[in-house]
Amino acid sequence: MKRLVLIFCFMLMGATVMHAQSGLRVGANIGLPVGDIEEASNFQAGADLAYMVGVADMLYVGPKIGYTRFFMDEDNFGGFEVDDPAFLPISASGRVSLARGFFFGTDLGYAVGLNDGNDGGFYYRPQVGYNFGIIGIVGSYTGISVDGGNIGSINLGIEFGL
Repeated sequence: MKRLVLIFCFMLMGATVMHAQSGLRVGANIGLPVGDIEEASNFQAGADLAYMVGVADMLYVGPKIGYTRFFMDEDNFGGFEVDDPAFLPISASGRVSLARGFFFGTDLGYAVGLNDGNDGGFYYRPQVGYNFGIIGIVGSYTGISVDGGNIGSINLGIEFGL
């Protein structure tokens, strides 16, 4: 699965170089954990980098890579220090622009686990937002399907077009 996602992302990167219209997007987000990690974590933070290309009037696609981390609440573990689960999401991103700057889209791919014992899992991130020009506000849900459960968060973020 990891190889398939990586191959797909590199194919998208190669295809997008051929188009004259391109857009590099850099974003950051914070979130409230939900799902199986809700009781153990109290905060999530992430950042991502995407290269979006217009393939139709309102449709943009491209590869995206990021970093997301769930900060664990040590009070839930009797004061023991626990590694914060960290992931490197590698995904294909799609976005549909609506009138007046609104958009919706999704990211689909694989989140590589960056900690010992963290194997990662299927990554998905539906999102909705508003572009003010080079700056945009994004609301999203981040979900990572891991063995035996789901790690997720409800996020609010900002992104910049370069």
